[in-house]
Amino acid sequence: MPGEEYDGVAGEQRRPLIINHDLDSSVHILHQNEDTISPLPFTHTETLALPSLPVPNQRLASLDVFRGLTVALMILVDDVGRAFPSLNHSPWFGVTLADFVMPFFLFVVGISIALVFKKVSSKPNATKKVVLRTIKLFLLGLLLQGGYFHGRGKLTYGVDLSKIRWLGVLQRISIGYFLASISEIWLVNHNILVDSPAAFVRKYFIQWMVSILLCSVYLCLLYGLYVPNWKFEHSNMFGSSHLTIIQNVHCEVRGSLEPPCNAVGFVDRLILGEDHLYQRPVYIRTKECSVNSPDYGPLPPNSPGWCLAPFDPEGILSSLMAAITCFMGLQYGRIIVLFQDNKQRVLLWSVFSFTLLLVGYILEILGIPLSKALYTLSYMFITAGASGLVLTAIYYIVDIEHNRKPTVLLQWMGMNALVVYALAACDIFPAAIQGFYWHSPENNLVDASEALMQAIFHSEKWGTMAFVIVEILFWGIFSGFLHKKGIYIKL
Repeated sequence: MPGEEYDGVAGEQRRPLIINHDLDSSVHILHQNEDTISPLPFTHTETLALPSLPVPNQRLASLDVFRGLTVALMILVDDVGRAFPSLNHSPWFGVTLADFVMPFFLFVVGISIALVFKKVSSKPNATKKVVLRTIKLFLLGLLLQGGYFHGRGKLTYGVDLSKIRWLGVLQRISIGYFLASISEIWLVNHNILVDSPAAFVRKYFIQWMVSILLCSVYLCLLYGLYVPNWKFEHSNMFGSSHLTIIQNVHCEVRGSLEPPCNAVGFVDRLILGEDHLYQRPVYIRTKECSVNSPDYGPLPPNSPGWCLAPFDPEGILSSLMAAITCFMGLQYGRIIVLFQDNKQRVLLWSVFSFTLLLVGYILEILGIPLSKALYTLSYMFITAGASGLVLTAIYYIVDIEHNRKPTVLLQWMGMNALVVYALAACDIFPAAIQGFYWHSPENNLVDASEALMQAIFHSEKWGTMAFVIVEILFWGIFSGFLHKKGIYIKL
């Protein structure tokens, strides 16, 4: 990508650390999409003063690879998690491979925002586009994860509107996208030329203060909000009838980070209502709630009543902290915009990433545990730092060394990440294929293919792993087909 995502990739030429704004101000920036930016001259007269240069128009391939890797990871951990529980989300405290997927999504959104809104010609028009895209993302997430689609293995669809789940993955991404984009449009002084560190601080100071404010609001509510006793209903099957049981949960505490009495769940129950939360929370796999922990399993004897209580991992309060991951991605995107030399980009990203990891580790030592369900401060720093290191590695391999063949499937998946996410990660495509069966619903192509892999590997676990890898390869090839046809579906 020229000027922002492509220049400096070749690496043969030395470039200044900070863009020469006298030159930069003599070109328009036409935003094709998040990853393509084309410079156009102002007028014929002005271009006479500039050397005749070719006008490249190329995507930053590493961002597409990063998106594709994130979607592939989501498919892997969601479909293999039942065979390898250690790859599934952590039951409550700690992190696993699955717990990096959401931060990766948010991080790359922040990078794209920095590139799209490098220059804003009309703040009202830009705001209108952001609001419309936010609404479309939120509604799509509501359709995909609100309960309408019942997933693989269930040939039914439909949702009781009195129990629809309001929040989910795309809804959280839409919230982070909205907050980061609006702050980039309205809180950044685009008239300030970044020609010194002091100018850099002046340009982005207000936005940084808003980020700190969001963190402060989250922490104050998480540790200061009083959580009273509460109760919920759940049903048990006795014979042929359902018996509704009212379960009381004793809290009356402040600052608890445990599953039953944290402020994150309290805010969601208060605003959204228990019926509109995720009904199969991750803590049902904790030792207190599962004899097969960290996998799903029967309740152990004398298990606490809150094991069956609803909890949304993409709740309101935790989404405030999740939005900070988008703001972190913004900083990495600005390094692409402001620094032209590849070595400088890699160095700054590496230093920033290791610093974030160190801060997250120190916070954990000081008593703030890692928790994806709560999106704790330590978790945000650790996953943002990891996101930065992954970006740095991919950028070096793909955009500096130009070793793109090994990652081409991921790049194609990244170009149509939304399609792959909806069809594969949300199980729409597998469920549709399962709708065609022979005599019995169990005799379908999806289950038969997985059973074949398990028979070949003589292992249920490794057969499932092989099946999921083939699934990811299929979606990579499918995305490549869309790429060859010039089909890119974005909201």
